Amino acid sequence: MPAPTPEEVHNSAIVIDTHADTPQRMLDENYDLGEPLNGGNLNLESARKGNLGAEFFSIWVDPAENKGHFARRTLELIDVIKQEVEKHPQEMMLVTTADGIEKAHREHKLAALMGIEGGHSIEGSIRLLRQYYDLGVRYMTLTWSNSNGWADSSGDDTDASVPHTKEGLSEFGKDVVYEMNRMGMMVDVSHVSDKTFYRALIISRAPVIASHSAARALCDAPRNMTDDMLRAVARSGGPGSKGGVVQVNFYSAFISQQYREAQRAMRPEVDKAIEALKAKAKSEGREASQKEIDALGREYADKIPRPPLSALVDHIDHIAKVAGVDHVGLGSDFDGVEGQLPAGMDSPADFPKITAALMARGYTAEDCRKILGGNLLRVMREVEAVAHEMQTTERPRILEKQPFSEWQN
Repeated sequence: MPAPTPEEVHNSAIVIDTHADTPQRMLDENYDLGEPLNGGNLNLESARKGNLGAEFFSIWVDPAENKGHFARRTLELIDVIKQEVEKHPQEMMLVTTADGIEKAHREHKLAALMGIEGGHSIEGSIRLLRQYYDLGVRYMTLTWSNSNGWADSSGDDTDASVPHTKEGLSEFGKDVVYEMNRMGMMVDVSHVSDKTFYRALIISRAPVIASHSAARALCDAPRNMTDDMLRAVARSGGPGSKGGVVQVNFYSAFISQQYREAQRAMRPEVDKAIEALKAKAKSEGREASQKEIDALGREYADKIPRPPLSALVDHIDHIAKVAGVDHVGLGSDFDGVEGQLPAGMDSPADFPKITAALMARGYTAEDCRKILGGNLLRVMREVEAVAHEMQTTERPRILEKQPFSEWQN
């Protein structure tokens, strides 16, 4: 019997991507997934072409632009995802469990899931965290690029002007992780500082995920993970756990050291251009919008040659070798990196190229199915099982004498 082709292997997998920022486009630009990409990375057509089975839509709230109303923006993004699913009932399905992903796959629909990117969205409230879970959120990145008072971010952990925790998580932060375990919300350690990373792994009773991170050994970005961290994710979850998973980010500046250095060298020129843009806007009696600033940044970024697709596959390969093939997956960051993706990777339609590249490096069909989505499904099931155990075994014990027993006489 001939060996399966890369195309056959890819089409036999449940492909799961754990991070796309497309909801920002949906809310701010009235973008519909049924439309052409129009410069973006994700729509229904590209998902079909690439056999994308499940997408975790990122709920990211810009902490500067939304100061004072993080929860409002979070709820609006949750709503826009649900509205999108309602618009396309034949092609999408909102799901919250591993079984739900498999059900959507059987019905040839894209499973839509939600993950909050940045713990500031809970505004320091466990009650708000529970409400987000009830609305369907199934992972939360403990921080974004900003520390939030109870967990520290890799984006500002060296900034002495920003308050940080002593141990990586405050007492409240430990309660957040505990409650996420108890409910069945995956703990996401992308973006956190190294100290917060290790503290979260000590506290969590369930395996953790990194929804969109790469390998620091190949590209020295603080957002990436050292080999020791990769191995720690693989061991997370405690005795009896099969461990967590690192979902590889596609952003060029996280997968290519050469690209990162070119970007750093260009930074003074970009900063100067942004200041000029702000000055021009001020002379016109207004403030430069974030959209204008982002567009200018992308204009400069487009001058840097994109790294080859092999650079992305190098990270998948490295993590599989260091942590094990059971502990790596895909977390694209589509629509969140201003188009700065490796050459040949523009949308989910290009996912089959990853499968072909992995098989060319000797990965088996089963290895590829794990990387493409099987590993994440396994972690989801274990997180769900831990939640069930915590909810059933840690319930307050029923009193031998019920408070109403005297009424029975």
